[in-house]
Amino acid sequence: MKSFSVHGAPSEYIFSEGVLEQLQSKLIERGLKKVLIVHGVKSWEAAKPFWPELNDIEVEEYVYGGECSLSEIDKVANLVEENSFDGVIAVGGGKVLDLVKATCNQTHRQAILVPTLPSNCSPWAAVSVLYDDAGTFIRYDVYPVSASLVLIEPRILIDAPVSMLIAGIGDTLAKWYEADVQMSGIDNKPVPLQISYFAAKQCKDLLLQHSKGAISAAKAGQLNDDFMKVVETIITMAGLVGGFGDYYGRVAAAHSIHNGLTILEETHHALHGEKVAYGILVQLVLEGKWDEIEQLIPIYRDWGLPISVSEIGVQNLTQDMITAVAQKAVIPEESIHVMPMEITAEKVASAISELENKVAVLNYS
Repeated sequence: MKSFSVHGAPSEYIFSEGVLEQLQSKLIERGLKKVLIVHGVKSWEAAKPFWPELNDIEVEEYVYGGECSLSEIDKVANLVEENSFDGVIAVGGGKVLDLVKATCNQTHRQAILVPTLPSNCSPWAAVSVLYDDAGTFIRYDVYPVSASLVLIEPRILIDAPVSMLIAGIGDTLAKWYEADVQMSGIDNKPVPLQISYFAAKQCKDLLLQHSKGAISAAKAGQLNDDFMKVVETIITMAGLVGGFGDYYGRVAAAHSIHNGLTILEETHHALHGEKVAYGILVQLVLEGKWDEIEQLIPIYRDWGLPISVSEIGVQNLTQDMITAVAQKAVIPEESIHVMPMEITAEKVASAISELENKVAVLNYS
């Protein structure tokens, strides 16, 4: 097997009500006296009721442009360098957090992450997903240094849109399927891969056990144990899969299908985890695991995840669209090629068509 590296965890992670009251002391511990806060408009509104006074820290704010793009990374990095900020605090969803991780990698600063959405493992992972300014996927970058500090206030997350939680569940469910297709065939797994594989299975098991209650809690705006378990599964357990498994535990076909779907403008409003969840089903078609698909469809229906392209926003799916998605999903650098089989655009297009036809025949859509 190929060699791999471990990026196990952020230097410090705290998940607790009232945790932001510790922010100033944590910054001082790290020798950070001047910081830039990068956030979106909605994310800052969500965080402000819990935001502490930072009387001993010099602070400036920057509202990001909406994408974790190369141009946006350069813009924030230049701002950091020109103003000699010691560290950068990200307040927001995955794209804001990824932007700050990329910026800190480029400027060799410490990244402080405060997520406002329970939608992915970005707070944990030493990875950024890069898009162009129009929102089309470009690549993943993996960094040699993880975040210095992750502080999670669950009361911010419980007030996030329920759709973000559901998307996070979809993205995290993929951890099992994308890790399993790569690691199940490795008989003598090194210990880090054993940790990764165990965490991947826990992602699926914990989600099946707690997601229904977590979604109910989010709809009611009331914290409960199910919600807390699912949030930490999305962030921590999912982060462990890639952190200890490296490319064996990151992405396979499900995320490549997501990336392929980004070529269709109609899907740009759909959340990352929604498209990844659909990608799980396409991956399972490629693996010939129709029994697993039939088990997942009622669960998807229960949770509110999409089982067809129409539920991601494409109302009139054409063969040309399917071909375009498939071709984007199989470009040479895509993760779909870690699958233990030859993958072509024709096979992917056929898998999408088969899935769409199956859903239509079963009257699930």
